[in-house]
Amino acid sequence: MNTSVTHGTVLVAGAGGVIGRHAAAEYARQPGWRVRGVSRRPPLDAAWEHLPVDLADRDAARTGLSKAGDTTHLVFAAYSEQGSLSAQIAPNLALLDHTLDALDAAGAPLRHVTLYQGGKAYGAHLGHFKTPAREDDPRLLGPNFYYDQEDRLRQVAEERGFAFTILRPEGVVGYAVGNPMNLLMVIGVYAAVCRELGLPLRFPGSHAAYDALYQVTDAELLARATVWAGGSAAAAGQVFNATNGDQFRWRHVWPSFARHFGMPLAEPQPLSLSEHMADKEEVWQRLVERHGLRPTPWRDLVGWGFGDFLFHAGFDNISSTVKIRQAGFGDCYDSERRFLELFERLASERILPPAG
Repeated sequence: MNTSVTHGTVLVAGAGGVIGRHAAAEYARQPGWRVRGVSRRPPLDAAWEHLPVDLADRDAARTGLSKAGDTTHLVFAAYSEQGSLSAQIAPNLALLDHTLDALDAAGAPLRHVTLYQGGKAYGAHLGHFKTPAREDDPRLLGPNFYYDQEDRLRQVAEERGFAFTILRPEGVVGYAVGNPMNLLMVIGVYAAVCRELGLPLRFPGSHAAYDALYQVTDAELLARATVWAGGSAAAAGQVFNATNGDQFRWRHVWPSFARHFGMPLAEPQPLSLSEHMADKEEVWQRLVERHGLRPTPWRDLVGWGFGDFLFHAGFDNISSTVKIRQAGFGDCYDSERRFLELFERLASERILPPAG
């Protein structure tokens, strides 16, 4: 990976989530960096300093981040889930405002901010969109909090003299304790419960989604892209799609999942995971006790609605990664193999039961 990372102090807002957790860990592996992470929950075995700051509260953010007055790099992965697109704007814009203003009040010598967006920037939440999506595609009719955050970040960066980079992953694959918006856990827990009940592994979405082209972003790859962006002149002021660099159809990878978990494969059955997994907590608890798995409250284990959305999106979801490669970041993964590697890792860490 071609990078010119400079040393400094990084603050990761939203360090308890999948993206933030991996970004903080990646920076902590780099020599010469001091790393702080902001999250509501204390981290487990984190190699960085934790700040329990409520970024939604302006005064609390200012008080809590007064300890981060040496911050040179901000990685902003904080997010507030809301019930509608319009309701997402104010709270998510406030999270960014409060963080930037608190660091400014603390006199932080901020040099770079990394902000994350996603497929909603192209309308993936609305239905069919132009593919492969490119960073210079025009915006869509809002509301869309990505646009509001980006506009604010550009304005503040110009006023205060720091650089920024915006990264757009899709379907982030990784693990964070108690963070349910996690495709890896959707598949892993669903498979484990089906196997425990003696059922075959069925794709729980639409036939159109089973056959559509899809892409994912490995959380570790995204973390490396984040470190690269924070130290590369070619990334300053730019927006980049950041995915594994390949595409796949669920139809072609689902048989690999079935083989990995030691389960028979059956035809897709469209269903709502939110409804059909709601009463499966007792089944999961049996697996936790039998295999000595890490205890996590059922409500915090998996975001079934997240899986429902992805598995019923019956259209191609593809982004071009040419721009980020030409700028100097060329990391990639074979997504099918990476899924299997991560399932194995989660089993070894006693987060998922061992494969069949």
